[in-house]
Amino acid sequence: EHVVASGGGLVQPGGSLRLSCAASGFTFDYYTVGWFRQAPGKEREGVSCIDISNGETYYADSVKGRFTISRDIAKNTVYLQMSSMKPEDTAVYYCAAEGRGSGAYFYCTEPGSVDSWGQGTSVTVSA
Repeated sequence: EHVVASGGGLVQPGGSLRLSCAASGFTFDYYTVGWFRQAPGKEREGVSCIDISNGETYYADSVKGRFTISRDIAKNTVYLQMSSMKPEDTAVYYCAAEGRGSGAYFYCTEPGSVDSWGQGTSVTVSA
């Protein structure tokens, strides 16, 4: 499954940014879609995931209450709305999707299960 992440950039602490994950050649209808990030010198981690089939969502503790994952059916796109951003949110953000029915929790907490990684989008939170 080919997905494309976009929307990264430079934002000040406390600011907001919205990332987009667009599907190419398939629809997200029965997929689990996840946002992951990798900061310099750190392992890749799951940030937020959504199981499109049942609406189950997962958020890492570090982003709960600040980030929101959502889906636009017409645009076949999954968004990650990031608010109250912190310098520690600085990372390359990746989206990925799978149709094996893993569910949001498993997909996000087991990034090693992701089959392939596309080109991420860089987010920098700095004054």
